Amino acid sequence: MLLTGSMAAGSVRYYAACIKAGTVAVDTDEVHLPLRHSHHRYAIAGPNGVQQLTVPLVGETNAMNVPMRDVRISEHAAWRRLHWGALFSAYGRSPYFDYVAADLEPIIMGNQQWLLDYNEQLQHVIVDFMDLPVQFVRACDIDTSTATDMRRALGGKKRDTLPIDDVQYYQVWQERYGFAPGLSILDLMMNMGREGIITLLKMTENNQLL
Repeated sequence: MLLTGSMAAGSVRYYAACIKAGTVAVDTDEVHLPLRHSHHRYAIAGPNGVQQLTVPLVGETNAMNVPMRDVRISEHAAWRRLHWGALFSAYGRSPYFDYVAADLEPIIMGNQQWLLDYNEQLQHVIVDFMDLPVQFVRACDIDTSTATDMRRALGGKKRDTLPIDDVQYYQVWQERYGFAPGLSILDLMMNMGREGIITLLKMTENNQLL
């Protein structure tokens, strides 16, 4: 079991670790969220290369004194429209965009007030569409005393040092920019669909993660 923070469309590396563990306890009471953490940021690859998308938050994002479950989303600068436009530009021509857009757009363009709700809704679509063999639970609902704590190891500003291999897969913009590792799971989902699970399994098959 892994103990992690809540991720906004977490990285391919994050989901590889989650599948390896099988069960992931998400800490909804985490405080002092580090700046540029993937709680509210995710990376995609589009016509202009790798792009970081950020969900704006009410209050400071660095060392926030409120728990994750109380972090509120700001509607500053029409970010929802910008996010969906960026996703359409990046993946509108990808093999699986049309299959997932109907489920994804209402979340991106929704009216969630709390970041945790937004993250969990994205997570549900990702796990359901890709048929991932992983169970996500809230840490407050389960005994996490024996869990491997990766709250600071995954999704931070710096690249993690976990024993996870970056396995190449088809990316729609690869011919222009080369393969981009460590992107949001949305990139793998849009480009590979359910076959993306093969990539996730390969990423940890030669390493001892837990």
